[in-house]
Amino acid sequence: MTISQASAQRTTTTVHTGVRLVLWLIVAGFAAWALVRVFGLDRFGGPLFPLVAFTPYVAVGALAVVGLATALRAWWPAAVAGVVAIALLVCVVPRGLAAGGGAGSGPRLRVLSSNMMIGSADAGAIVDLVRRNGVQLLAVQEFTPEAERALDAAGLADLLPHRVSYPEPGAGGSGLFSRFPLRDDGLRTLPSGFTQATATIGVPGAVTVAVESAHPCAPLPPDCSRIDLSAEPPASPDGVVRVLIGDFNATLDHVRLRQLIETGYRDAASVRGRGFTASWPYDGRSWIPGVTIDHVLADRRVGVTGYDAYQVPGSDHRAIYTELVLPGP
Repeated sequence: MTISQASAQRTTTTVHTGVRLVLWLIVAGFAAWALVRVFGLDRFGGPLFPLVAFTPYVAVGALAVVGLATALRAWWPAAVAGVVAIALLVCVVPRGLAAGGGAGSGPRLRVLSSNMMIGSADAGAIVDLVRRNGVQLLAVQEFTPEAERALDAAGLADLLPHRVSYPEPGAGGSGLFSRFPLRDDGLRTLPSGFTQATATIGVPGAVTVAVESAHPCAPLPPDCSRIDLSAEPPASPDGVVRVLIGDFNATLDHVRLRQLIETGYRDAASVRGRGFTASWPYDGRSWIPGVTIDHVLADRRVGVTGYDAYQVPGSDHRAIYTELVLPGP
């Protein structure tokens, strides 16, 4: 072997070692993310909380790392990356698989939720969605006095004459509008100061249902949303039928939201196999990948027969539509 050949071999070995090291560092990063997600370490707050929302994208990235490591014949990194990818896919894939609506034969309740982006959402577009979908219950967040006037001017009161309305300047206002009578159960104030309109709706032929326009604060600072989620009302499987509707500022990858669901709710989008339907950001200006932070959480005794999402001009959230089937009295 000549000196030049030996030098070339050393260079090749050094490059090969460097590539392996970089690959292992990448795999370690994905493994750390999987540990956070699987063990719910975002419960401790900090930057982990907002980042964990992007877990579905990370799961796809983990598969890409498996392919890269395999192409480089780096078998141990490929094997570890494969385990990581499987762990993440087990976490996220079920929300894209229809789980059966459990509909039953009770009366339907068609629900729409819209975050009005501090009242700037196009009220006419929201009322048009109510009209076109035959919506019987509308929940709004970031609901201002100006937004209430705009909704009324667009004809909402003719479609949904009953309301529990708590508009506020800024992002804290909340409201519920219904075709059926509502009993005003007051305003829930979360630790952040954000508010949630609460009511009991009486749908003919069904049990009375506690409904709430949910809006925990955004994770800025990160602990804000985590603490607010812990203050959301749990389901009561042997008591009142409850439905939470709105902008939760959390995805199914956040442990606090999963813990809330485990008290006796189901996520309507996941029931219909639509759990990857992104709802934010949708203002056309953000570089942030879309995530699913708007939800309808329904008591497990409630069936789910429909789900969709619609862009609303002036809002950075898509409105989400769900058809529920309520249990009889």
